[in-house]
Amino acid sequence: MPSVRLRFTLLVSLYLSQGLPYGFFTQALPVLLRQGGASLPEIGLANLLALPWMLKFLWAPYVDGRGHGGRGRRRGVILPIQLLTVGVLVALAWLPLPSVSSAAGMAPLLAAVLLCNLLAATQDIATDALAVDLLSPGERGIGNGVQVAAYRVGMVVGGGALLVVFDALGWSRSFLVMATILAVATLPIALWREPAPVAVTTPSTGVDWGALGVWWTRSDTAAWLLLVFFYKLGDAMAGSMVRPMMVDAGLGLADVGWILGTVGSGMALVGALLGGWGAGVLGRRAALIAFGLLQAASVAGYQFVAMWPSLEAFFVMAAAEHLFGGMATVALFTAMMDTCRGHRAATDYTLQACVVVAATGLGAVVSGFVAQPLGYVVHFGLSAAMCLVGVGLVALYTARGGGFTPSLDAPPSMS
Repeated sequence: MPSVRLRFTLLVSLYLSQGLPYGFFTQALPVLLRQGGASLPEIGLANLLALPWMLKFLWAPYVDGRGHGGRGRRRGVILPIQLLTVGVLVALAWLPLPSVSSAAGMAPLLAAVLLCNLLAATQDIATDALAVDLLSPGERGIGNGVQVAAYRVGMVVGGGALLVVFDALGWSRSFLVMATILAVATLPIALWREPAPVAVTTPSTGVDWGALGVWWTRSDTAAWLLLVFFYKLGDAMAGSMVRPMMVDAGLGLADVGWILGTVGSGMALVGALLGGWGAGVLGRRAALIAFGLLQAASVAGYQFVAMWPSLEAFFVMAAAEHLFGGMATVALFTAMMDTCRGHRAATDYTLQACVVVAATGLGAVVSGFVAQPLGYVVHFGLSAAMCLVGVGLVALYTARGGGFTPSLDAPPSMS
């Protein structure tokens, strides 16, 4: 087994690669659209471009069942996708800044966003499986903390830091910077020599479309996936409207960029690492409940910012949002990873990840339709309530002994 440093370096580079363009499209682009005159429902509907993340379970068995080949089972999927994504970002650099008022002007950008999401979602299938392969059960807490930290830092760089310098760099140079960072982050997987898989009693190769059906052989599958769905729903509802609210409060691109790129980056890193530590030390159940409550509190705090907006208030709440949201995300992802069978890790984890994406996507899409008529204060109150529903489902589910072992044939310990 490769050293811990080497394994974590590899995973950091891959999750940062996913977060960088995703951060621009989900955090920076809504700000640019709002400045260009887009309505809140239009900004919410733009989240439908993330549909590949919701549907990736449909092709996860294919990714899981690829032959090892000369490039490795996981590496053979990840490396070409990384390079294709770099190419898409370079191509975007040659497009003019789109006009919100022109459907024809927006079409190339929207198509490119959809393609980037398709590539990143497919890369994520193989990357999550690689993480399951590389991390022992005892390493999964801190491992997920490092992964989520890297992903969030990538998002903040793409969605925060680039906003700070967007006026100076312009549209083309901003995308070229992203493409360059992504190309550098591709070096670890390009140099990686994937070990041969450990032999298992169940075949590890071959496309097994029936692998998804294993999840429905137990009576508590629906309850578990319902928990996964609601746990991040409220956080997504809130997060989608924070950036437009900053614009409506009079903050400029540089202000928003500093909030996301300094406070957001630092707190995302701290929150992810604390979440990884907590999932290992406190146990899965306690971490999910405690961090879920903190997440709900941070979402509710935006109600006060909506009533009394100020640059200082946005800095404070952005710190809380990224800190507690990161802790909750890591706790959830660690519990999800515990359910995965080693020989079908891509399929098992991807199915659960798609449920998370369905929840966050739905929350983001409907957020504009809630905030537009009801206002930001009511919107963030409803979002916090959804967070509490997720925490309640964790308490109820674990109290009844629900859960899965990696083999999906007996409840695991959630202590």
